[in-house]
Amino acid sequence: MIQAKSQKTSKNDFGLNEEEMLKAGLHFGHKTSKLYPKMKLYIFGLRNNVYLIDLEKTVEKLNQALQFIEKSIKEGKVLLFVGTKIQNKKFIENIAKECGFPYVAERWIGGTLTNFLVMRKRIGYLKGLEEKKNSKEFEKYTKKERKEIEKELHNLEIKFGGIRSLEVLPDAIFICDMEKDITAVKEARIKGIPIIGICDTNVDPTLADYPIPANDDAVSSIKYILEKVKEVILKAKPQNK
Repeated sequence: MIQAKSQKTSKNDFGLNEEEMLKAGLHFGHKTSKLYPKMKLYIFGLRNNVYLIDLEKTVEKLNQALQFIEKSIKEGKVLLFVGTKIQNKKFIENIAKECGFPYVAERWIGGTLTNFLVMRKRIGYLKGLEEKKNSKEFEKYTKKERKEIEKELHNLEIKFGGIRSLEVLPDAIFICDMEKDITAVKEARIKGIPIIGICDTNVDPTLADYPIPANDDAVSSIKYILEKVKEVILKAKPQNK
């Protein structure tokens, strides 16, 4: 059996640590049948027919991604978080809120980036309904009409609540699962928006500007990476200096 590579600690300016990554399961890829050829560069071996990701490469690429994020935040740019896997939804939402950035934790709505003006109109409609509900005018509606408005408001909040603060296209996008949210990847590339993406062994790493080779299925892996991202963002934000 091949042991996970490198039991040593590998540190840098962002405190990345291979032993911690190992414990969080960042090195576990997919079965051999699901390999995307361009991910071979980031693989060092096999265990039980599952590819093992080279954590030295993960440290290198995550470090580059964090440098880009740090620079972007210091320049006042906006990062959009995307993670729609069931097990990651709440964590993505919480991280984005802590950092003060927009997020998509539910289904990615086609056209979010490529048809942004229409998307902004829907968000405007959402805000209009909220104002209506919080005004005296709402009392004029029948009980049935109020329930219909509240139901529509709830559905719109699920779809667009996380991006309600987006007045213009984001400056960069962080995608937790590039296979699950491939539509977001494609739209970001069409609009020329830099992509920071976690790349498991079954995805094309060249689709991301800043690929992070790592397990995108385990919550512990996603959490490790996003905690590092959050730490960098909170330190880099001007108001926290």
